[in-house]
Amino acid sequence: MRGPLQEPGEKEGQEEGAAAASGCPAGVREAKKGLDADSDSDQETEGARKPGELGKDTLYLRSCRAYSVVPASCFLRQGSAPELSLRHRGLGPQGARALAHALNSNPCIKRLDLRDNGLCGAGAEALAGALSRSCSICDVDLSENRLGAEGAQAICAALAVSPAVQRLQLAGNGLEEQAAQCLAELLLAHTGLKSLDLSYNQLNDQAGETLGPALAENTGLMELNVSWNHLRGLGAIAIARGLEANIFLRVLDISYNGCGDSGASAVGEALKTNNVLEELYMSNNRISAAGALSLGLGLRVNQTLRILAVSASLMGEAPAQTCLCLPTQRPPHHISARCLRAHGGGGARLPPATSSSTHPSLAWPTNSFGLPPGPPGFPSPPPGLAGTQGPCRCSFSSGEDVANHESRRQ
Repeated sequence: MRGPLQEPGEKEGQEEGAAAASGCPAGVREAKKGLDADSDSDQETEGARKPGELGKDTLYLRSCRAYSVVPASCFLRQGSAPELSLRHRGLGPQGARALAHALNSNPCIKRLDLRDNGLCGAGAEALAGALSRSCSICDVDLSENRLGAEGAQAICAALAVSPAVQRLQLAGNGLEEQAAQCLAELLLAHTGLKSLDLSYNQLNDQAGETLGPALAENTGLMELNVSWNHLRGLGAIAIARGLEANIFLRVLDISYNGCGDSGASAVGEALKTNNVLEELYMSNNRISAAGALSLGLGLRVNQTLRILAVSASLMGEAPAQTCLCLPTQRPPHHISARCLRAHGGGGARLPPATSSSTHPSLAWPTNSFGLPPGPPGFPSPPPGLAGTQGPCRCSFSSGEDVANHESRRQ
């Protein structure tokens, strides 16, 4: 027989009394019910996924509960996509710890983007363990996370034993001289690293003197970005000497460092020896006519550089005349894409298949050395260059090569 009907309030009162009698408070009992419901939902979610993904979501959700953080829904929707983008999510160190526990359970992830999440050093240490064990993640963006020297050391130590990562972005992390040592060790140990972005940090001359020798010995790095740092004089010279000895680097960006004439002269000397660099970005570096001439003399000898960006770097009068000291007898494929930018305007592109005889408008006036005349007081080129190269030629364009490079870095 059915018992007498009970009002809802009476039933709740009886349940509370039973809970009190059993020594289990009602709040704890409801929390347990919530956990059971979460587990049921996890199982339902995983039941709809492929067999290889069964443990990923459950592990991540449990880690989030353990660290008291809100799960990132885009991670739960990741599936088998090769890129996991969690930028601007405010994960923090705790969120990084929760994520690290689940990263290795998803072998599909190849690119990890955690830009601007406030990870700090503690979050970087948590992720370092996951990166050291990962065999699939090859592209990591940890920019704008305030990692500092502690975080950089943890990441570099992890990547030194993980050959999978080929591209690392550490821009805007407040890296200073203390972080340069671990970065140098990474350049020496990780031969599989192809691209390293250290822009928007506080790397000074001492840091440059640490990184320069490591760059000289590195075997594998093809793109290095140290723009927007503090590589004034000695630091820029050390980087240039590293470039001179390096035989792998294809792209170097040292813009917005204030390298000055000493840095430009060192780069010019490096270009005389280096035969692999293809793109060099030196915008906003306070280079005067003397430094521009030294850079131009290096360009005369170099046979591989395709793009040189010097926007707003050249100071004084006639900056383009001091920099366009290039040979006219170069094979077309070496010079067809060369782009020189001066004073923030357009660019000067050298047409390879034209000459002053066929296109008089492209011929610059020359001095007795066959070079464009410089401003008053401008140093003359050495006699060894007299009459060997002929006049420089140029036509002005919009500098699209440099604009495309800058857009790719965003």
